[in-house]
Amino acid sequence: MEQIASALGDAARWRIVELLAGRPRSVGELAELTGLRQPQTTKHLQTLVRAGLATVHPLGQRRVYAIEAAPLEAFGRRLTSLVEAANAHQGDLDVLARYRAAIEEESAAADRGGDRWADGRTFVFDRRLDADRGLVWRHWTEPDLLASWWAPPSLTVTDCALEPKPGGRAVLDYRDAEGSYHSAGQVYTAQEPERLVFDLAVRDAADAVMFTGRYDLTLTDSEGGSGGGAEGGTRLRLGLALTGTAVEAAAFIAGIETGWGQVLDRLEEVLGATPRADR
Repeated sequence: MEQIASALGDAARWRIVELLAGRPRSVGELAELTGLRQPQTTKHLQTLVRAGLATVHPLGQRRVYAIEAAPLEAFGRRLTSLVEAANAHQGDLDVLARYRAAIEEESAAADRGGDRWADGRTFVFDRRLDADRGLVWRHWTEPDLLASWWAPPSLTVTDCALEPKPGGRAVLDYRDAEGSYHSAGQVYTAQEPERLVFDLAVRDAADAVMFTGRYDLTLTDSEGGSGGGAEGGTRLRLGLALTGTAVEAAAFIAGIETGWGQVLDRLEEVLGATPRADR
């Protein structure tokens, strides 16, 4: 496919392919129709032949070239699959557009308000999960299970912990292609499998606190989870309050709603992949 794409990437060769799609043509005719010299035309045709897009037929003193439809069909199918994949992920572009607009809005607010500009801001996230409270609690408090979902899709968790005891360690470290990110705090309340209260301070590369979030997680029994089960469901409610916000935190705060939405989607997916008997 790469060779075909490279061959078709030249405007002159693309024009030659268009002409050959109509009917087989000689080198001289192609040179006349494209305005190229014959040596140039021959080199372009040789490239198309090597890519499998054309064949040459010596007819006495003349060399006639014909199009090969099968490679074009395969290339067309590949392009179609790419278009379908792009359309299927159109929602990602919408997320990026919303995130960019949110960053602009939060940056303007930070410029007006200075440090601590977002202190006191709160968020609430609600989900109904098709798993019992014990399993959901384990996915919040066991490091391996926590790491399986506690970061948006583009990020990789490198360290995480929510030790379910007062004074327990609270850590979320992750990385992407652009760098590493570190958050640390402590657990204040741990009532298995009902409530977990903890904070996380998001730090920059110089280890300065950009903002701190106080999280209040409550798990209650639900008549049915997100999958519509009749029993074993859990209602998750996560409250978040911000303190100590620095101006530089605007991009992070702009992504809180989108980020936690993606993270909780991953939690649902991970729980959904658990065998029903274990849920």
